[in-house]
Amino acid sequence: SLINANLSNANLRGANLRWTNLRWTNLTSVDLTSVDLTNADLSNANLTSADLICANLSKADLRWTNLSGANLTGANLTGANLTGADLTGANLRRANLRRANLTGAIKD
Repeated sequence: SLINANLSNANLRGANLRWTNLRWTNLTSVDLTSVDLTNADLSNANLTSADLICANLSKADLRWTNLSGANLTGANLTGANLTGADLTGANLRRANLRRANLTGAIKD
């Protein structure tokens, strides 16, 4: 569990973080390229300007997460819960949002 940790600017490229509890974690400007975050709990986390290129976020809990300015190009968000998430300025090009819950999410 990394609840409420400060990992800002860390390089976690390619890490396996399946089922990891990252609630309230500061992940500002973190490199999460190709990271496996399947079923991870990222609720209320700060992912402002994070690189999530080709990351696997399937079934991840992203409720109330700040993803403003994040790069989610090619990310897999299948079945992810993005309720109330802030996606302002996020790059979602080629991201898979199939069955994702976007209720109340903020997008530009």
